[in-house]
Amino acid sequence: MRFFATKSILIAKAAAATALFAAVGAAQADVITLPNTALASSTGKYTPNGYYTNNLGANIVTTGGGSSANVGQLDGRNDDGFMALNLGFNVTFFGQTYNSLYVNNNGSVSFNDGIPNYVPTGVTGVSAPIISPFFGDVDTRNANSGVVHTNLTADQLVVTWDNVGYFNNHGDTTNSFQLVLRSDAYVPVVGEGKIGFFYGNMGWEGTDTNDLVAVGFGNGNGDGQVIAGSLIPGVKDIVKNKFVWFDAKLDTVPPVNNVPEPSALALTMIGLLGAGAAARRKRKN
Repeated sequence: MRFFATKSILIAKAAAATALFAAVGAAQADVITLPNTALASSTGKYTPNGYYTNNLGANIVTTGGGSSANVGQLDGRNDDGFMALNLGFNVTFFGQTYNSLYVNNNGSVSFNDGIPNYVPTGVTGVSAPIISPFFGDVDTRNANSGVVHTNLTADQLVVTWDNVGYFNNHGDTTNSFQLVLRSDAYVPVVGEGKIGFFYGNMGWEGTDTNDLVAVGFGNGNGDGQVIAGSLIPGVKDIVKNKFVWFDAKLDTVPPVNNVPEPSALALTMIGLLGAGAAARRKRKN
């Protein structure tokens, strides 16, 4: 069992990871890399802690997965587990339409199949379409770790990896991140999109099995889109306290600046002063 992982097991895992990397490199994948400037500050944008919403919903109860998946365990604590979820609405992703998905403990959701993989070989390195806010080796078995939550409404799913620990059974340092996935019929307000990644405090990326994390999308056939820094050490610091929206084509959506620029604020003040003077003249007459 991975809970009692030995050095020999970890060496075997590292060898398997190397083989997977080689396989991915051999494939001629079409991968788009998005600049880090697409990320904006999340702190206080929607919530003080950087989430889109603090209504997290129920914790997941796994229906499958790898070792220590703890299938059916009601508190949701597991390692490498996943949960099947019927959405009740349609989502089109890389040209295919789905009405169900899998919530993977290891920082992603996927279509067609659950993903117990714990070594991120890139979002294009798995055989199922995948949305990866932070594909790393999440482990929520420690009592100091939070768990994964889902909040499903009529046209939106929010998945939150809330203060989650990492393998092997670590809860001393945690990550908090959130995925927002909206239906094909959802009409976002200006400055939002169909898919959102939201990050709060991000304390870890390296684990007892690997040092890499993938952030982005993959179609399961080698094509994908990633944030610059994905699969490079230090990505946790790139996404920490940031957020990004994507539209239906997976293009990034520029955030709306809720604070007026100084020049715009000055013009507004001039306008208000002018309106006040006109009102005073009117009263005198």
